Amino acid sequence: MTGQPLNPDAAKGRRGLIAALVGMAAAACIVAVLLVLPAAQADPYSRQTLELSGSSEKGGRLFRLNCAGCHGIAAQGLVGPNLHGVAARKSSRQLIQQVVSGRTPPMPRFQPEPQAMADLLAYLNGLV
Repeated sequence: MTGQPLNPDAAKGRRGLIAALVGMAAAACIVAVLLVLPAAQADPYSRQTLELSGSSEKGGRLFRLNCAGCHGIAAQGLVGPNLHGVAARKSSRQLIQQVVSGRTPPMPRFQPEPQAMADLLAYLNGLV
């Protein structure tokens, strides 16, 4: 260093750059928390269901018994929406939560055993 004082404009510019970098780092941390936290805190039912392999055939039977009354025998939609292509619109975790919570009336809450839910997911994932 030469002993000359720093240019005040340069010092302000450095402080502004540091503030911008700190702000960007904070925003990145918030985004990471919002993306990672839900997966880390997934409920045990969803986690257990997603670890299983499902049978589309068994899922189809389950669907016809419990879901076809509202979604149609071919999942074409009646009172409930058409479910063809639903796996492209919602993740497996979202589908589980929709079925379990019955979030959108008149859909009832329905929580089959994890293997049965895995079977239902296999069936829904096959509806294109």
